[in-house]
Amino acid sequence: MANPARYWREIPQRYRLEAARCTSCGEISYPPRLACRKCRSRKFESVVLADEGKILTYTITRVGPSQLADLTPYAVGVVELEGGVRIMAQIADCDFEELAIGQRVRLEFRKIQEDGQAGILCYGHKCVPV
Repeated sequence: MANPARYWREIPQRYRLEAARCTSCGEISYPPRLACRKCRSRKFESVVLADEGKILTYTITRVGPSQLADLTPYAVGVVELEGGVRIMAQIADCDFEELAIGQRVRLEFRKIQEDGQAGILCYGHKCVPV
């Protein structure tokens, strides 16, 4: 489980898909960075990412970590959003036999996991077929 303080700092990215666009070269970073990876500028503006894209690659996890054991099997993929930003997310509400590279997906805001003893609910984005 992520550190709760870190998790709360990441809320703009997790809840609103906020990224940072370098004002010097236009490079978009998700999650936001302190310095642009292309030009090393430290000046950014907030942008909201598209909520649709395509699957670039994926895998099916049949034996997962203990905190996700009740979710297995599950699919995780790298998705290229419209605009070119790539993210990794769970692919939900799909038949694994029908998953395909290039398949269109939409990001939905959902519960990711729950820290059992502390009761902390972690939310984020999952991909679902369009």
